[in-house]
Amino acid sequence: MRQHPQPRRTPDRLKDRPSWLLGRAAARAAALLQAGFSAYGDGSLRGIHYRLLAALEQWGPSSQADLGRDTGIDPSDVTSALADLEARDLVTREVDPGHRRRKIVSITPTGSATLRSLDKVLDGIQERLLEPLTATQRRQLVAMMRRLAEQPPPDAGEPE
Repeated sequence: MRQHPQPRRTPDRLKDRPSWLLGRAAARAAALLQAGFSAYGDGSLRGIHYRLLAALEQWGPSSQADLGRDTGIDPSDVTSALADLEARDLVTREVDPGHRRRKIVSITPTGSATLRSLDKVLDGIQERLLEPLTATQRRQLVAMMRRLAEQPPPDAGEPE
């Protein structure tokens, strides 16, 4: 992902707009995630790998197509990320006997252990991201963000 520099200045008409502030916070979170995942292991695992491992751990074996739909990851990105995970013995992909063109993906014991290690990495990232906030503020922020994130996407004709 291309990193955008931190702006030196923000125009007054932007600085208090929630969309601007959420975007800046998201950019900071993305930078922290990239740095945290880069520091783990050989530095090649990314957030997409974590999301796929977490989904497989929680929901069990799944077809590649369903895994992409369930996680909101583009099918070509799922295929590429699963190839990375399979090469590290973190997942297995086997042909579905009932549908020869479909691959069923399962997390391996090594994948589960890696996921637990990445959970600790992610916990540290969350701590750094939310460091300026009290415990109460953190809970409130998460609740408010969840409410915003759970809203349906805007219609194509609506201004964003």
